[in-house]
Amino acid sequence: MDFRTKEERVADFLREGIISGMFPRGSRLKQAEIAERLQLSITPVREALKLLEAEGYVTGDSHRGASVVPFDEAASEEVLELRLLLESRLIRRTAEKVTAQDLTELRALANEFEAAFKRGDRPAARGVNYRFHRRLYDVAQMPQTLHFVQILWARYPFDLINAVQGRGDEAAKEHDEILNALLDGDASAAVLAMRKHIESGFGVLKKSP
Repeated sequence: MDFRTKEERVADFLREGIISGMFPRGSRLKQAEIAERLQLSITPVREALKLLEAEGYVTGDSHRGASVVPFDEAASEEVLELRLLLESRLIRRTAEKVTAQDLTELRALANEFEAAFKRGDRPAARGVNYRFHRRLYDVAQMPQTLHFVQILWARYPFDLINAVQGRGDEAAKEHDEILNALLDGDASAAVLAMRKHIESGFGVLKKSP
């Protein structure tokens, strides 16, 4: 059962849309269109955009409305370091709390991610990737840490990284390594696999022209 409020559901939809590239960086987010798409009133959409503005996903303008924040390359190294620190804490706690049902759901998302990349649907793959990592960290039951991680994700170039040729295959293998470590109950291996996953993605971006 989904216990999130309407505002939280809209915010998560928009986070996924921004990270996946469905809402490109710099594009305007029209409240009426979003509300119609989700079959909701304007109010939860407006409140969700305020939340995302506070997190750094969007910037507000009283005349033009909300727009997706452009990627800040100058901040990427610092964001990488913070992701490694906080996501290592989350995955270690996930390893302590993960259940067989959690692993089944995570495996399904990992398979969906791989299938999307194989059929060439990169926006769908990026969206599934967001849901995979969000589900992975929900298991940790550390909502404040996850909140700060989501703020970091707003500043991270997922769309650029996953657009690099061959990255999908590598990411799918890295997801498998994370899940295998969790299945084995090896928290240290899970942390190492997650750090490898984050660092290799950033390395791909640095090497790309």
